[in-house]
Amino acid sequence: MARAHAANACVQSDSIKGLAQSIAKPAYTRLLTAEPALRRAVPTLIIAFLVTICLGAFVQVIDQTRQKRATMKRDIAALADILADRLDRLTASRQERAATIDRLQNILPGLIPSWGSASGRHVIVIGSNQRILARVPVQAGVEPDRILDVISTAQLLATPSGQQGSVTDLILPSGSSAMATQRVIKSMPGQIIVIQEKNEPIWGSDAALSVTLSATTGFVVLILGFAFHWQSTRAREGDLINDAVRGRIDTALNRGRCGLWDWDLSRGRIFWSQSMFTMLGLESRNDLLTFGEVNALVNSDDIDLFAIADRLISGEIDHIDQSFRMQHAGGHWIWLRVRCELSSGAADAGLHLIGIAVDVTEQKSLAEKTVEADLRLRDAIETIPEAFVLWDAEDRLVLCNSHFQRLHKLPDSAVTPGTSYETVIEVGRMPEVRTRLHGAANQAPGARTFEAQLEEGNWLHISERRTKDGGYVSVGTDITRIKEHEQKLVDNDLRLRATVADLQRSQSALERQAVELADLAQKYAEEKNRAEDANQAKSKFLANMSHELRTPLNAIIGFSEIMGSGMFGTLGSDKYGEYCNDILTSGRYLLEVINDILDMSKIEAGRMKLDMEPLDLSRTLAESLRVVSGRAEDKHLTLRADIESTISVVADHRAVKQIIVNLLSNAVKFTPDDGKVEVRGRMLRDSIVLMIADTGIGIAPESLRRLGKPFEQVESQLTKSYQGSGLGLAIARSLTDLHGGTMKLRSKLGTGTVVRVTLPLDASKAKPRVQQAA
Repeated sequence: MARAHAANACVQSDSIKGLAQSIAKPAYTRLLTAEPALRRAVPTLIIAFLVTICLGAFVQVIDQTRQKRATMKRDIAALADILADRLDRLTASRQERAATIDRLQNILPGLIPSWGSASGRHVIVIGSNQRILARVPVQAGVEPDRILDVISTAQLLATPSGQQGSVTDLILPSGSSAMATQRVIKSMPGQIIVIQEKNEPIWGSDAALSVTLSATTGFVVLILGFAFHWQSTRAREGDLINDAVRGRIDTALNRGRCGLWDWDLSRGRIFWSQSMFTMLGLESRNDLLTFGEVNALVNSDDIDLFAIADRLISGEIDHIDQSFRMQHAGGHWIWLRVRCELSSGAADAGLHLIGIAVDVTEQKSLAEKTVEADLRLRDAIETIPEAFVLWDAEDRLVLCNSHFQRLHKLPDSAVTPGTSYETVIEVGRMPEVRTRLHGAANQAPGARTFEAQLEEGNWLHISERRTKDGGYVSVGTDITRIKEHEQKLVDNDLRLRATVADLQRSQSALERQAVELADLAQKYAEEKNRAEDANQAKSKFLANMSHELRTPLNAIIGFSEIMGSGMFGTLGSDKYGEYCNDILTSGRYLLEVINDILDMSKIEAGRMKLDMEPLDLSRTLAESLRVVSGRAEDKHLTLRADIESTISVVADHRAVKQIIVNLLSNAVKFTPDDGKVEVRGRMLRDSIVLMIADTGIGIAPESLRRLGKPFEQVESQLTKSYQGSGLGLAIARSLTDLHGGTMKLRSKLGTGTVVRVTLPLDASKAKPRVQQAA
């Protein structure tokens, strides 16, 4: 049971995917493929992103600390160099040196630049005896010569003389760290020392900002990750609900023998529900169907999808309600009634024809049986010796037999179904009622029986009975002889009683017969209404057929050429190019078939008009040879033309070219590879003769008589190996006859075929010939 549910869920999911593809375009397929991987990759990406942020913040704090330490070292080194240089200039002479040393504590603050008096920075000048000569700032309560003990002179003086310009890290007696550098004063025995206390963390504010930003970013990313997880869970729950709803819809469609259609008119793609594949016995698919696949299953005699698509796109109609046949996988036909309405959605900027298709094969079978029953009923009514007539609830004629028409001398126009009772009375001869019989006890309500006499003296026994739909049926029996017997047997009571008894028995039989006929008439009326509905649907379909078949097909061919050539960009996959080529090839082939059918219909209807003009037959032949040269080269055929250089005729250029192209196409088609096709032309006194010979498969004698007729082919539909509608030779023969010429065929199986076409030099003066069999 669990496996069955899993399989059903999979089918329902495929059905939903197919419907989603008609709305979300092919990108939806790629999304369905990548969605599980994306769902698993998002948490990993979030964790990687958070780790990257933490590492970046740590590296940034370390870099900021390093940069601040380097800046502080550069500052105190520069300050020491400046002070050493200034003291050297002040103590350049011996007299100035002594005065400067005495006043050094007062002079030193003025020598320090404004940027050198930073917080926690000490400047000390010591003599050669390591005594402090001056210092900035001056600390209250501390002896000047004791300051080196306070700042750990041993650490400061540990620097080698060769490294006087370097900055040294040291630990103050208070336990705090500091940086110090010293410079030798050249003009006086002594040194200048610059000490920078680290009274605050070097990385404090910037590091806090970086950590705060990193933590905030990480928190936001985590929130987004949780939101994605929640949304993904909601999406999975929505998919499960959608699968359940879709499963119920598919179950209802399967049980009701109907299917869902979604026809994307803009792209020529069609979605079918699973029930449609089941009705047609086809294997279920989750991808979209092409227009060609669906059109190949439709019976072209019932409906033309090209014309309907053109009318829908042009806005002539906005819905369809038609019945047509589609081919079952088993080979038989299924009748479907399609009810669809045009719709355009915001998510898909194209037009969609959405609706359902219901299997009405049983109804069609019942309609055929109804027609058969109607014919049988008419035959039965016609064979009874009584005058029978059936009226509907509105007193309109439904059915009558020839006895009723002949009895009342009615014309054929007055006995057509639907004729009113008043019209029948006006144009016919109604009998005069002489005797009205009272109803018997077992007579049905609404029934009546009476006798009527015609003008020539004949008597009728008329029995009428109301039908269930409000009409009534009437049966008239000729009782003229009975009346004569009544007059003759007036004096003989016994014989009269016997005759009356016979009449009563006959009357009872007639009444029973009238009841049976009324039931038959009612069934006939019901079946007739169904048949009329079916006939009306067929009439609507036939009204939609026109020569506009070419319009949508030309659009398909044009768009497939544009898509195949990549005029507006590549399609993205080589398969699309192959499909476009298949669509183009099939469209051109179908256009040729449609053109042949329309040309043949014009010829048979007598609407083909020829435009006679002077033309060079040799040039026309050369153009025709170029048309078939490509196919001949593919089959390695040898094309030879032996015709006089100039042959002038008066004929229709298009028709003559079509004759030659059709005959050459047949020759190339039915000639095996490495064969030969020859064309010879000669001009006689008042006509020209074209001979087209090939080394093809040949034609059997019994089949040769059928060729040249519309839709006739040598091979059957089950064994044919060559494509074609079978109209090429028929069109060529008909166009030849319209020019007043003749066409004859001579062929032998396995040897080849020779076609001889004779055309008058001036077809405008020739009379069209009656088409004859070859």
